[in-house]
Amino acid sequence: MAFTLFMVSSVGRAIRIVAGLILIGLGLFGIGNSWGWLLAAVGLVPLVAGVADFCLFAPLFGEPFWGKDVRNGRVQGR
Repeated sequence: MAFTLFMVSSVGRAIRIVAGLILIGLGLFGIGNSWGWLLAAVGLVPLVAGVADFCLFAPLFGEPFWGKDVRNGRVQGR
């Protein structure tokens, strides 16, 4: 699917990493209270997903979890 192909591309991975860093920064330095810590924890998810090259949404669309498998055209369950 086009969405998962974009998310595991280099641009999609960079967007996830930057979004994660922004959420962490906003949480720790912008908000600063317990909601800020929660936002920073949520920001870890796209950051780690981008760095480790996996997509949490891909299995929802029947695609493999790992980015390299999506790019290689492997279908989950085959």
